[in-house]
Parts: sequence; C-alpha cells; structure tokens
Amino acid sequence: MQYALKQAQIAYDKDEVPIGAVIVENNKIIASAHNSNLLDCDATAHCEILAIRRACLYKNSPRLDNCDIYITVEPCAMCYSAISLAHIKRIYFAINDEKFGAISNNLKEFTQKLCYHQPEIYDGIAHSESKILLQNFFQIKRNKKNVKI
Repeated sequence: MQYALKQAQIAYDKDEVPIGAVIVENNKIIASAHNSNLLDCDATAHCEILAIRRACLYKNSPRLDNCDIYITVEPCAMCYSAISLAHIKRIYFAINDEKFGAISNNLKEFTQKLCYHQPEIYDGIAHSESKILLQNFFQIKRNKKNVKI
C-alpha cells in the first residue's frame, strides 16, 4: 500500500485528486498509476483504469487472474467494473468512498447477482495516511475557493 500512497502523492503534487494504485503479481509490482483526469483531459483516467491498462500490456493479456490491486480509496463503479473484467484476484484499499464507492457503499457491486467476477476484498489498509492526504488536498481547494481578491 505504501507504493500506492506514493502514487497518490504524485497526483497530489500535480494538483490531481490524490488517489494511487498498484498492481502486484507474485509480490512484484507490475503496474502503478495515479489519477490523471485533469492532465489527460480524460474522465476515465482513474488510477485503477490506468494501472489495469499497464498491467494488461505488461502481461500481454486482458486477464490479471493472479494479480492483486492496492488502491488508496475505494473504487468507483467504473473502476470496479474494470477490476471485475480483468479478473483481479484481490482488492486492498485504504479508505471507503461514501459518495462514489462501489464496494462498501452505495452500489455494493461485488454483492450483486450479476457480478462478473468477485475478488477478495480487504479494506482499511493505511487508512490514516490516505485520509490525511485527501483531507489536506480538499482543504487547500476549499481555502483557494474562499479567498477573496
């Protein structure tokens, strides 16, 4: 999870929402990414999507059966679908996303009858570090918005 947090910090430094992901196979990182929506002008440039694309290219396969993904925030419905379609074995994430989360909140996609593939799910890993990074990012955004010139 520490490598995912490093990716989140890179996003933070680039003024992107600080979320990072890494994909691991046999205890080796095969792909990593951070959110890049603004820089790429791409609504789908979530770290999970970018990391899955890179891992699939690395493996030369659309399937990541023996891989795990570490994410600093609970994935949204789009990312959940990509994780499911890639057959990722396990998901580890730091904090729940009460607004857009697709696992613990709102949609609870992996519990649906029509779920394509159901990975093992573990949450709460490096919770504090991820939460602080996000809170700091959005506090700065709010402060900038409230500054009167």
